[in-house]
Amino acid sequence: MTRTQKAHSTMDTSTILSTSKPDLAPYESLYKHLHQNPGLSLQEHLAAETAAKHLRSFEGFDVRTDIGGTGLIGILKNGDGKTILLRADIDALPVEELTGLPYASRKREVDVEDGIEKPVMHACGHDMHIACMLAAAETLHASMRHWKGTLIVLFQPNEERAGGAKAMIADGLYDSQKHACPVPDVVLGQHVFPLPSGTVGTRVGSFMSAADSFRVTVYGRGGHASMPHRTVDPVVMAAHIIVRLQTIVSREVDPRDAAVVTVGSVQSGMTENIISSEATLKLNVRTVLPETRTKVLAAIKRIVKAECDASGASKEALWEPTSSFPFTINDREATNHVAEAFSEHFGKLHDPDTPPLGGSEDFGILATEAPNKNGGKGVPYCFWVFGGSDPKTFEDLKGRGKLDELPINHSPYFAPVIQPSLSTGVDALVVAALSYLR
Repeated sequence: MTRTQKAHSTMDTSTILSTSKPDLAPYESLYKHLHQNPGLSLQEHLAAETAAKHLRSFEGFDVRTDIGGTGLIGILKNGDGKTILLRADIDALPVEELTGLPYASRKREVDVEDGIEKPVMHACGHDMHIACMLAAAETLHASMRHWKGTLIVLFQPNEERAGGAKAMIADGLYDSQKHACPVPDVVLGQHVFPLPSGTVGTRVGSFMSAADSFRVTVYGRGGHASMPHRTVDPVVMAAHIIVRLQTIVSREVDPRDAAVVTVGSVQSGMTENIISSEATLKLNVRTVLPETRTKVLAAIKRIVKAECDASGASKEALWEPTSSFPFTINDREATNHVAEAFSEHFGKLHDPDTPPLGGSEDFGILATEAPNKNGGKGVPYCFWVFGGSDPKTFEDLKGRGKLDELPINHSPYFAPVIQPSLSTGVDALVVAALSYLR
């Protein structure tokens, strides 16, 4: 297809959207319902049931459920052509909502991972992702006379704990003898982000960081608080480790690179007059380059070992990986393809050079673990962001140098403005899909 032909095709795509996109009022209500009734990772039952029921209302969708837990796919075959997979994640977070919205979540539920009751909130916008995907599915279903190929819409559980994509693959997502999802030519996905609502951002190459999380237990020798000389205090040991870890990014990582080392939790002892025998640290590491990841992880292990040795630890530290997100590295050809379609549809509201994000995703696994035509693994993918913040609020805070006050993903105050965020997210999915299906 020539550039001239593609421009004509994309112009038609905008027309398709204007004539085939449904009234979004029901999807606004659906979004509010999902926001009020979130489910923790591995417990996304309402979201999955809602998505499956909605897809089944569109004639022709082959819906397959219970993939890797609550995951599901809807397959819409429409003749010969490309096979496109669109993905939305569906889980919520253990966060107590403080938005004050009339549809705010007040839900609490027992987390199956640790048995503890927790508040639950869609603090990362996955409820918006679900609503956008379902509206996009209806739009593409209504416009089938304008495209050819196979559309797959995939709803993925357990993104927040980095387990959902792996679980769907392990459960036979692409296995012809199991769930038999058609192998896609390209995998596409998006995430709502604290940018002005109505905007869309893409980037070729490294777009989201890898994230590695660990639980590290260091061992001392416990005893009475009045006799510290008879003990090896793990609290002091942990304190030295925490302080020393802060020097990795500032003194070992190239200033032109980016990395984050966070100790998000420290636990030791039960009362003030007992020196405990161990301390547990929970670490989260973010890196944007593979070589930096290797260097930072090695530095963490070196520092923990050295501080344990210096403190006279009773035994070596115990390392327990808790989650691992891969790098999100957008395929050049696929991203340029989608970006051109976005620029033609969204105009100046599309940024093709969005800065890399510090957050992490397991989205890419759905592409890197897919079988390809060469008998190996891996198909191209493109992941983009769309804005969820009120544009006036965003510009006001930016103008006053106070963008840090804007609620971000995982904040108890994070809630995308419903419009034009919803409409933009729907358009982005449809435009990206049709850029391959036409």
